[in-house]
Amino acid sequence: MIFLDYYKILGLNKTATAKDVKSAYRKLARKYHPDLNPNDKEAKKNFQQINEANEVLSDPVKRKKYDQYGKDWKHAEEFEKAKQYQEQTSDYQHPDYSGTQMEGDFSDFFESLFGGSAGAGRSSHVKYRGKDFNAGLKLDLRQAYKTHKQTLTVNGKTIRITIPAGIENGQTIKISAHGGPGVNGGPNGDLYITFSITNQSDIKRLGSDLYIKVDLDLFKAILGGEITIDTLKGKVKLKVKPETQNGCMIKLKGMGFPVYKNEGHFGDLIVTYTIKIPTNLTDKQKELFTELSGL
Repeated sequence: MIFLDYYKILGLNKTATAKDVKSAYRKLARKYHPDLNPNDKEAKKNFQQINEANEVLSDPVKRKKYDQYGKDWKHAEEFEKAKQYQEQTSDYQHPDYSGTQMEGDFSDFFESLFGGSAGAGRSSHVKYRGKDFNAGLKLDLRQAYKTHKQTLTVNGKTIRITIPAGIENGQTIKISAHGGPGVNGGPNGDLYITFSITNQSDIKRLGSDLYIKVDLDLFKAILGGEITIDTLKGKVKLKVKPETQNGCMIKLKGMGFPVYKNEGHFGDLIVTYTIKIPTNLTDKQKELFTELSGL
């Protein structure tokens, strides 16, 4: 099993606070976001590792297990139970077990604890956690905009999950106890689902903020007026100020994407105006523009 140093991934040390973890995650997630690096496979891999590191280090319980057991942190409960079992078995003491730190893979620990085939009878009483499963799920931007339910078939089993609004492209979430079955009555593994968000619209997403370019005709840019634009929340009317410049940006607060697992909170919608120069002018229109150019 490849060991991922979650602290190193986020550029932190073990003394980092919860605030430090949150800040580092946001900075790196923005840097390696798949939408900003569409053709960079390494950036996608980094983004997934950043999400994984944040999921563990931002959770006090998971972080404690990770700090204590490293790459085997997911098996912390089985390790504790096995250690207790070994301590309670007074008629058997394995000479190679120190009871302090587990080295190598988790399976190596059990082999050293029960002495391979010599302890096969005893190891059969130990509860083993099932394997974790990994799956991918594609959503379009509008699906990711709203909390909704979907039915999935994983390893021959059908499950129904709730997908929170605001899920990120490349984000991985855990569905507890939906992985492989445990052994000897042990707990099931977990199911990890990685999301791929497609976007066929003109609206671009970056975190919880949305960006859209809106064409504005020259006359309305000069004189001002009112336009209607399509957003993920529906149609919205905008007042255009007179003498609006090409590339002018306006912010519509709370009209962006839902903030993940923060119900009722939304990012902003940034509108950029692109002024369209009229074509196929009549002679009269050209004459009027000529007069204006001489003022």
